[in-house]
Amino acid sequence: MTQTLEKAWNTLIKLPEEKQESIAYIILDEIKDEQHWDTQFSNSENELISIADKVRMDIKAGNFLEKGFGEL
Repeated sequence: MTQTLEKAWNTLIKLPEEKQESIAYIILDEIKDEQHWDTQFSNSENELISIADKVRMDIKAGNFLEKGFGEL
């Protein structure tokens, strides 16, 4: 366990049970979300590489328009 996690744990166990439950659900949701994104990106690596290659080719060929954020 890291020092930061241990500090968080020691703080958490001093809280009322209701707050502990709320924080536990937040942590579990965050872990689930991280796992979801890890899976999404690991399954799409080749597709992302293809998209990046196409963008590079379009830029080299001059097939793009420069725009600012307000013009998107």
